[in-house]
Amino acid sequence: MYTASAIVPTETAKRYSKQLAAHLGRRAEIRLEPDGERIVLSSGSCLLLSRADALELRAESDTEEGLERTKHVTGSHLERFGQRYGLVVQWAQP
Repeated sequence: MYTASAIVPTETAKRYSKQLAAHLGRRAEIRLEPDGERIVLSSGSCLLLSRADALELRAESDTEEGLERTKHVTGSHLERFGQRYGLVVQWAQP
């Protein structure tokens, strides 16, 4: 399993999480989990965890290519939604 994570500082993490899940939910499955919302794409999945001061993204996939696609889809949409406030997604891989 390939994994990556990102912590995006914002005081409106819950709002961005809902917006991202609603937007991508038109073509992806959204699963509510105890910790947050998981976006399930054909390439992999991304768990959105809302914190008081940040939105944490945890992406995973069976393939390296799938992970890159999952990171791109979730990260680029989040950055577009938060462009006005300068949101930047910087992925880290273990």
